[in-house]
Order: sequence, then C-alpha cells, then structure tokens
Amino acid sequence: MSTDNFEHEFFGIGIQNGKTPENLGVLWRTAQNLGASFIFTIGNRYAKQACDTHHAVKAMPYFHYDTFEDFYKNLPKGAELVGVEMKENAVALETFTHPRRCVYLLGAEDHGLSRVACDKAHHLVQFKSIKSLNVAVAGSIVMYDRNLPKPRMHKK
Repeated sequence: MSTDNFEHEFFGIGIQNGKTPENLGVLWRTAQNLGASFIFTIGNRYAKQACDTHHAVKAMPYFHYDTFEDFYKNLPKGAELVGVEMKENAVALETFTHPRRCVYLLGAEDHGLSRVACDKAHHLVQFKSIKSLNVAVAGSIVMYDRNLPKPRMHKK
C-alpha cells in the first residue's frame, strides 16, 4: 500500500456489547491481517485471551467506549459509520460501495446493533445468510469484501 492510500483511506472495526471475549479476539486478529487501522468496543470491555494470538491490541490502536453516544461523538472526522445488521433497509454487501474512510460496527449475535446505532449509521449492510452469523465471522466477511479488488470504493 502506498503512503498516498494510507493518508486518504482507513477503516476501523468494532463490536457493540460483545458477548464473548473469544469473538473479540478472533475479530481483532482478522482486523490486523486485513488492514484495519484501529479496533474498538462499545459496552462490554475487551478481555485479553488466547484467540488474539497476534496480540492485535498491542499492534494497532484499541479504543473502548462505555456508550454508543460516547463512541459516536468520537468518530474520526470524515469517517462514515457502516452498521452491519440484518434489516430491511440494509444494502446487500455484494453490491455495497465501501466508503474510503469508515468505521464498521457490529452487534452481538443475540441482540444485534442497538436501534440508535442503526438510526445513526450512514449505511447499513447485510449479506446473504438465513440466520445471524457469529460476530467475528460477519466482521471478517465485511473486511474481506472491502479488500476485494474491484472498482467499488467511493472517491470522497
């Protein structure tokens, strides 16, 4: 990746009210491997555990926010919030144009994203799945899709 791309593109990924530390560790490892600029949690705190074998929280910035409101007012300037949620108004990931600068937010498998998170998101995306997926798997799919070589990136 050239310096020019780094200066103009970034993404972060995190979980709202994550249910298990294992899911967080797996997502963080994938985030590190697929080029995330930062990782975060909202609500339940991250706990160091065996699934974060690459020690992603030491390799990239990690943020924790107690509430969605605290997180939202600290979104990076110019970044769009992309909620990953199975909703009627969500765009199919297969056709989604990823913003060049964005923050992906996932919810726990049992409750999903909060209503306020869905309302405040600039975009909601979903992908073909009969039932909800494990949050680490869902986040990994989104990041993988972002990295696919295709002319689908916004030019903002």
